[in-house]
This record gives sequence, C-alpha cells and structure tokens, in this order.
Amino acid sequence: MVRVGLTTERLTRAGAELADEVGFDQVTVSALARHFDVKVASLYSHVRNSRDLKARIALLALEELADRVAAALAGRAGKDALTAFANAYRDYAREHPGRYAAAQLTLTPEEAAASAGGRHAQMTRAILRGYELTEPDQTHAIRLLGSVFHGYISLERGGSFSHSAPDAQESWSRVLDALDALLRNWPASGGAPGTTTANDRLEP
Repeated sequence: MVRVGLTTERLTRAGAELADEVGFDQVTVSALARHFDVKVASLYSHVRNSRDLKARIALLALEELADRVAAALAGRAGKDALTAFANAYRDYAREHPGRYAAAQLTLTPEEAAASAGGRHAQMTRAILRGYELTEPDQTHAIRLLGSVFHGYISLERGGSFSHSAPDAQESWSRVLDALDALLRNWPASGGAPGTTTANDRLEP
C-alpha cells in the first residue's frame, strides 16, 4: 500500500512499538494490519508471516540493546563495567518490555548469524577478561550472568519483588556486589569454592 509508505523496516519498527504496548506474544501480521488499517494481504510483500515479523523485531531489539550496552561500557572495566552492563539490560527491559521479550526469541542458525548476538557475547567476554577468566570458565560465567540478569529482570517485571522489603533496587545492587566477588574469586575446576582464584589457578 503505497499510500501509507509501508516498508519492511517500517513494519518491523511498528511491530516493536506494538510489542512494547501490548506484549510481544500479541504481535502478529493481523495485529499490524489493524494498526495500519490495511488488509493483511498487503503486508505479505514485506514480511512472510508472523514468525518472520517476530524474528525481525528480535533482530532489531538485539541491535538496539547491543548499541546501548556498548555505549554504557565505554571506558569502563572491572566492577564498573559489570554494573554498567547489567544496568543497560535492566533499563532496556523496563523501557521496552516487548522488545526485551523479543530479544529472547529462539532464532534459526541463519538468523542468529545475522544478529547482534555476537556483539553481546564479545562485550561479555571483554568484561570477563578483565577478571582474568579464560575458557572454559568464560563460557560458564557468561551462562551464569545471563541466568542471573534475565531471571532477576523477569521476576521483577512480573511483580515478584513488589510486596516485600528490601526494595528491588537494593537487592539488585547486592546481587551485583556478589557477582563481582564471585568473578574475582572464581573457583578452579573441581575445586572447592573460594579456595582458588582465577589469578592463581594453574592451567593444564
């Protein structure tokens, strides 16, 4: 429909805005057609189906989030970098809940290769190198950080921390303190936690 200037990029951005308004699960080609007041068929020359639309929103969200994290990390290292990294994710989830949900979409190998996922991994590894972690511990730590950040953000968004003290911000700060302490005292493989750090571990 030329009269409304529909393009794939415009539809993707409109879908991202719709996701923030009504939830990522509610975003479909039909919902987007209603948003633009056009026939559903008119959108299929731009997106193949609702799954394709959601994948495009996911790619947009990952790119936006990577840009935000990169800006937050500039000139930071150690705990400052860890905190900036975590806060960038949390703030994005608060400001763009639908986009954040989209960023969790399982992508095909081809979609993942074209995404900003690699940038996220590189930035996370850069932080962990500041704690002198090497492989395979970097990967273990990446999985830990992802689990903690996403778990906390998801629970907070669901209202799980709204009805008890201390407030969620205080707990978030303490969680980051604990993660920093753990990363600085990462246990050796097979060793008892706290007995060996990444700095004094002997590599095979």
